[in-house]
Amino acid sequence: MRERAALPLLVVLTGPTGSGKSECSLRLVQRLSVQMPVEIVSVDSAQVYRGMDIGTAKPERTIRERVPHHLIDIRDPAQGYSAGDFVRDAGAAIAAIGSRGALPLLVGGTMLYLHALREGLAGVPPASPEIRRQIEAMAGAQGWPAVHAELLRVDPSAAARIAPQDAQRLQRALEVYRLTGLPISQWQGRTQGTREQYRWLRYALWPDSREHLRQRLQARFTTMLRAGLVDEVRALYGRGDLTPRHAAMRAVGYRQLWPYCAGQVSLEEASAKAVFATAQLAKRQLTWLRRDHELTLLGDTAVGDLEAIARQICDALEA
Repeated sequence: MRERAALPLLVVLTGPTGSGKSECSLRLVQRLSVQMPVEIVSVDSAQVYRGMDIGTAKPERTIRERVPHHLIDIRDPAQGYSAGDFVRDAGAAIAAIGSRGALPLLVGGTMLYLHALREGLAGVPPASPEIRRQIEAMAGAQGWPAVHAELLRVDPSAAARIAPQDAQRLQRALEVYRLTGLPISQWQGRTQGTREQYRWLRYALWPDSREHLRQRLQARFTTMLRAGLVDEVRALYGRGDLTPRHAAMRAVGYRQLWPYCAGQVSLEEASAKAVFATAQLAKRQLTWLRRDHELTLLGDTAVGDLEAIARQICDALEA
């Protein structure tokens, strides 16, 4: 194996949804570009889909023309995209960026994708006694067919393989989804990690308070609505070939506005559910990040002054 100092460098900027990763990454690119060119690799399971711009907070096209971005707009919403797909595509993008003498900067909050790229996907996560009790309580009150119906809503691929009476497999599949927000099939695909192939510098934006983050998420969703998010979801709904079962349409915001486009709920109700779901997503992301003790956490003060972070990266480039 090559000496660690000779390995190529990968920089990761992650954090919960709404924490300002895109803005922070562009400011960081501006500081680093005096040292070497930087290209961004998106780590976002929803930004891969075309036609889903406002609700996924994609960087504007003018920004992407100025700073190269990868793994954005590479799938139609009717197509699936898995963690294994990401590992393959990100690996190719990182290699191509390195061949051009540029620095890959991985930006995004899909934690499973980051984990899969670095560590590989070698199986499903461990059991969660709390979530299992919740599912058992649901089955006790409504029956296992109701659990199957819930699994069908969030993971139709697994539901198609599991009988409504197969309590053990139903519980495990729904447990994995509730624990990680991703279908069990994505966990079951094996990939090889890249931990030893690169030197990693990994940073995570960390909100100073959850209340501050919640307020930011509320304000951001309001901004998305004003920017035309409802029209964006309505256009997807009007295609006729998409349903809430498609992975793209299960993205936060789109999933909650879909019933509004179908005339089933009011915009006020759909919006409230979207903000709540976004806050729950942020909570899950923070849980993932809290488990990773090798991350460098960046509070609001550190994000406001990125010079120290830029110096760390430049020093690592020169090592």
